[in-house]
Amino acid sequence: MSLALTLLAVCPLASASERLGLVASAESTQFVQQRGQFQLHTLLTEQRHPKTWNLSDVAAADPAQALSQLLSVDEDVAIALAALADDPQRMAALQAASAAVQGALRDGHRIYFYGTGSTGRLAETLESGLWRPFWHRLQADPVWPQLAGRLPPALGERVRGQITGGDRALISSLEGFEDLPLIGALQLRDDGIGAGDVVFAVTEGGETSAVIGTALAAADQRGPGTDRVWFVYNNPDAVLRPFERSQRVLDDARIGKIALPTGPQAITGSTRMQATTTSLYVLGLVLEDALRALLLPQLAPADAQRLGLDSRDTLATRLRGFARLQQAVAAHAPQLARWTQREAQAYADGHHATYLAGQALMPVFVDVTERAPTFRLAPLDRTDTAPPASWIRVWAPVDTPQAAWETLLQRPFQGLEAARYRPAFEQVDDPALRQTALRSLERAGGEQQALYDLSWSADNRQRLPPQPGDLGVLLRYADEPLDTLARQWWQTFDRAGAGVLTVTVGQPRDGSQSVPVPAGAGPDIVLDLPQGNDPLGLDRTLALKMALNAHSTAVMARLGRTVGNTMTAVQPGNLKLIGRATYLIQAHVNPVLESARWRQRHGATAALSYAEANALLFEAIARRAVLPETGKLPEVELAIVAALERLDSGNPLDWPGAAQQLRDHGLNGYLRGWADAAQPQAPPAAAVDNGQSR
Repeated sequence: MSLALTLLAVCPLASASERLGLVASAESTQFVQQRGQFQLHTLLTEQRHPKTWNLSDVAAADPAQALSQLLSVDEDVAIALAALADDPQRMAALQAASAAVQGALRDGHRIYFYGTGSTGRLAETLESGLWRPFWHRLQADPVWPQLAGRLPPALGERVRGQITGGDRALISSLEGFEDLPLIGALQLRDDGIGAGDVVFAVTEGGETSAVIGTALAAADQRGPGTDRVWFVYNNPDAVLRPFERSQRVLDDARIGKIALPTGPQAITGSTRMQATTTSLYVLGLVLEDALRALLLPQLAPADAQRLGLDSRDTLATRLRGFARLQQAVAAHAPQLARWTQREAQAYADGHHATYLAGQALMPVFVDVTERAPTFRLAPLDRTDTAPPASWIRVWAPVDTPQAAWETLLQRPFQGLEAARYRPAFEQVDDPALRQTALRSLERAGGEQQALYDLSWSADNRQRLPPQPGDLGVLLRYADEPLDTLARQWWQTFDRAGAGVLTVTVGQPRDGSQSVPVPAGAGPDIVLDLPQGNDPLGLDRTLALKMALNAHSTAVMARLGRTVGNTMTAVQPGNLKLIGRATYLIQAHVNPVLESARWRQRHGATAALSYAEANALLFEAIARRAVLPETGKLPEVELAIVAALERLDSGNPLDWPGAAQQLRDHGLNGYLRGWADAAQPQAPPAAAVDNGQSR
């Protein structure tokens, strides 16, 4: 049993005790007693990974070593994918999914990927970052005129990726939506997905209500049969079955299952990392496999080779090939460390980073937007945000907001039309969920597109000019031309005295030399990747994703935004995150109570129970809203310090005092003051369970 599960096992649910001097609020009592289905601390993806146990300390001392730690966790993905390739039963499911995609495309139907949060961005990456760009390249290829008439019509338009809440949710979370199964069903209908289409409902945890709603609604459309609706998830069935909504899908014979457990994440619960990497790669390979089946019979060998299509590639060989890709990215940790140090220093000094990306915009945009909820940062600024709050900007080398959205999505922006969703939301039984969802609906419409400018526009140049000490990063694929605007952007940052660097991924598709970066570009990070067929650009997209995930996590760990490998800055904005925040309070308080120093001072002390931790969390939420002393400090961190100070001194809970401790020392420094309790002992790396044996 993992340390986290052991910790929970000895802390049964109970009422908040007198020792804290705290009576649980009605909200806390309701969560503990009635929201057991959202207390997800038993999930494999919510456990701590031993390889990154002391990440915050390592990142502060040696960013290259921190990056190596983070990238080494992707070895779990390689192991899991190799095991998948060797498992006849699970491979049969992937082959059936590929066959279903092929059949649907041949018959004029659509492929629909649906997810929430990270898996929603995964879904949109499959459409806008991989599928649509391939067809744009193919239509510009010399073979297209003779090929077009032999293919089913409009294939480039037949893959749709959808995120819960629509395209506005790509920027930041629309709270309340993910907890509602009905929104998944409503979006399925709104997107015009019918019985002949193939649906992939993708959830990292395997318990996301909105995604489950999509899977069940799609199954209701189709009736018997398991080849047109697929449930894709990253936890073992055994740990999901206690959750009724998950069990319902797992037991539904109408829904095919693609189980992809890899183990704990590099940052505890941060499924934007290994879980999403795994699902994106596997689903990208399903699309790639279908593409080979559709196109190879129509192409001469030379044309197929130029497009990266080879009959010798199979789902199994490509799954096994991930290991080489992972090793190649991990080998660049020393190079990436230069970038990590410079960006962390820019933020520490009160400056900003700006990323510019064209063809690589989707993976860059996804990583940037996912930093905000993971590390409690301001989301990307709207055009009317004054003064700017976000530490980072991400822009495309185009000069209008409309062109930037088209660069990102490769199609028109699509929001939720409130009139179609409001009547159903108004019928939600839970008052809190109902009001939260209705508020979010006001920020989900198509008009939201105009509030965000992701371009190198005249307005952005005037409103957000680079300053000395800022950092500009150009991210590009090796065969990507540098247009005039990209060069102007580079020169503007250079002349302003901002730091500049380039990150180049992969090799040109045709084997020619890479397009040179601007003269005087300075440090150039080049991610050399293994040579191989990559028709959709899946490998280079995954390589950039893994590098960005590790880099951004190391930056934030270096700045004290993690404690060990836990995200104590988490914002408890939905039911799942309230559960995670509660567990994190326990996970950091109880090792202190068990430490030698604490025992010398107080003797044996009962562990903090789940109910006590949850009561502290809701009290911290309330106090943070009204006490200016707490400022922007995270609720979890306030609760940890307030609880330990109360239990140590016997004085009443002192929220301003807890805030002052955090301002003076940070949570890492405060816990370090308890000596051996600063970090509980990590289990050996060999003890990591990826769930394959269950």
